Amino acid sequence: MTSLILLAAERESAEVTDWAARIGWVVGLALFVALVYWLMREGWKWRGTLQSDLPELHSAPDDPGPATLTMSGRYHGSTTAGQWLDRIVAHGLGTRSRAELTLSDAGLDVVRPGADDFFIPVDALREARLDKGIAGKVLTEGGLLVITWQHGDRLIDSGFRSDHAAEHTDWVDALTNMINKTEGAR
Repeated sequence: MTSLILLAAERESAEVTDWAARIGWVVGLALFVALVYWLMREGWKWRGTLQSDLPELHSAPDDPGPATLTMSGRYHGSTTAGQWLDRIVAHGLGTRSRAELTLSDAGLDVVRPGADDFFIPVDALREARLDKGIAGKVLTEGGLLVITWQHGDRLIDSGFRSDHAAEHTDWVDALTNMINKTEGAR
């Protein structure tokens, strides 16, 4: 019996966690994540600096006329036309947000709560199509309304997704008709 008690007394408890090492790893990981975030932010700012030659965005005219179409949904960003990964961040065009679109004879008014609104004059509109993606956002085929427009000397693709995806084809048709009328008048 005494030998059993001696054997039980000799057993040691499990090793205690080394809290200093664990805390060191957590702090190191947090610093690494903060460094990566800071580098991404600096890259975003650098991209904005490289695109500083982009002129200021137009604001909506006081009286754009009656609305042809309206849509509520999301603005997913703008890219250089034909290069769906070359995001444009200058003047707030890289900020994703909710969006209210209004198409009138004067052009396209994009109202974005929490971000800069902008206006695309009718003579700047170049193309409207359905696509599946734009920088950082990929959807099903035809799930994104992409509007190509001229701003300064640059062609820009802007991507929108309606709350009701069935509206996209109406928008493509209306914008295409408007573009064709404008080109015929030139």
